[in-house]
Amino acid sequence: MVDQATTAATAAAATGEAGGDGGRGGRRARGGSGGADARRALRRGGGIKQLAQIHRKIPVFEVLNEEALEIVEHNADTILEEIGIDFRGDAEALAILKEHGCDVQGERVHFPRGLARRLIRDNAPATFTQHARNPERSVTIGGDGTVFAPVYGPPFVRDLDGERRYGTIEDFRNFVKLAYMTPAIHHSGGTVCEPTDVPVNKRHLDMVYSHMRFSDKPFMGSVTAPERAEDTVAMARILFGEDFVDRNCVTVSLINANSPMVWDDTMLGALKVYARANQATIVTPFILSGAMAPCTVAGVMTQTLAESMAGMAFAQMVRPGAPVIFGSFASSMSMLSGAPTFGTPEPALTLYGIGQLARRLGVPFRSGGGLCGSKLPDAQAAYETAATLQPTLLGGVNFVLHAAGWLEGGLVSSYEKFVMDADQLGMLQTMSQGVDMSENGQAMDAIREVGPGSHFLGATHTQLNFETAFYRSTIADNNSYEQWLAEGEQTAAQRANTLVRKLLDSYEAPALDPALDEALQAFMAEKKASMPDAFA
Repeated sequence: MVDQATTAATAAAATGEAGGDGGRGGRRARGGSGGADARRALRRGGGIKQLAQIHRKIPVFEVLNEEALEIVEHNADTILEEIGIDFRGDAEALAILKEHGCDVQGERVHFPRGLARRLIRDNAPATFTQHARNPERSVTIGGDGTVFAPVYGPPFVRDLDGERRYGTIEDFRNFVKLAYMTPAIHHSGGTVCEPTDVPVNKRHLDMVYSHMRFSDKPFMGSVTAPERAEDTVAMARILFGEDFVDRNCVTVSLINANSPMVWDDTMLGALKVYARANQATIVTPFILSGAMAPCTVAGVMTQTLAESMAGMAFAQMVRPGAPVIFGSFASSMSMLSGAPTFGTPEPALTLYGIGQLARRLGVPFRSGGGLCGSKLPDAQAAYETAATLQPTLLGGVNFVLHAAGWLEGGLVSSYEKFVMDADQLGMLQTMSQGVDMSENGQAMDAIREVGPGSHFLGATHTQLNFETAFYRSTIADNNSYEQWLAEGEQTAAQRANTLVRKLLDSYEAPALDPALDEALQAFMAEKKASMPDAFA
């Protein structure tokens, strides 16, 4: 059972989060006619009416009292002080840690009690803005804000013909377009699927460019090698300008710990690149409880806090004030097969508790998403996803990766599930705003007009509010049985299939300054020409 669990955990990490793409670059191109205002307008794109990011008006749900929080924090500091965290394969990182007061023994690093927390609280911002090329799409990460981003990392897709196959760059662009066209998704994401038809050492260029060209929402950078992180920063400098990037966050990138209690040279290298460039990192232990952490909620919380604090503190050593997000990906597992499980109670309790710990630490929080283990967008997928998305909103998550499209434990990006999940995100957006207690929300004029024994269908208040009174699902069928028969007895997945096709058929790219586009493509061409293709 241990071997199966380890294999499942390794596969999930390699193909889900840690395996996907998560210096001085080219100068921003100038040119074109119409002056600076015209260039800014072209860079912004636009066109699709989007929902603003969530600013919750409902309270967060908490599961730990003060005593329990203090116990977890004390135990996490004990891990950092007594057990230590391995920082592997990066001599520079070890030197930085030693310079800042850590006890470095080989690659094992021991943090003096309280040091990591102090570095984070004294330096890391509690909230920050990630700027999009369209300023109307910029998002605030932290505080009462919630940002939904798509699925990240799957090597496979389930396409519109029902085939499960390796992802391609066309699939990647399609998912970027769907995220761009979905009002309740606030972020373009990162590796929305792995484009396996593009060389491994070059695909990060195509992925970052796709986010820049086919969407005007914020996006994530590449993390699979430090030089690919450098390319992301270089391309961002072309798009936004070097000075702007140095002063502002324009990309967020996923940095996964190699749990238990290890940071490897690939992730550390990418973290250093982004921190030095003042770009945000989501510092996330990737944990399947029982394999990569203890099989108890409190144990997972403790290890997650220790690992994440070590990474976030290191980022502050590299550049004080570099924006970081406290990430938690903590799933349960089948103790019979070793397979990850989703939608179960223990990960929800973990999410709620780590949300409290993140708020006490004073940094934004990433967790949750539309997670499921189902192979198809079916009932299992729906209820497991709902059981993960509800705690995501109620637990106060600020940055939600995998909010739409996740299938088969993160191995598959599904077109149909993408729009099914997006429908749920729209519902959560409405729920996040709480109860309308305005004069219109109180509806006393309607109650007076109708009086006892009548109905509200024809009331003036109803007529004025009927278009916006209730959330209207884009997927659910609420018609009569006879009409459902007449329309082909379609399932939710079939209706989702039709919706995806309509969205992709109607897609129009947001405008981008041709000079910027030309500069980005020239940078990519030069980088690709400098190295042979590598598919391994």
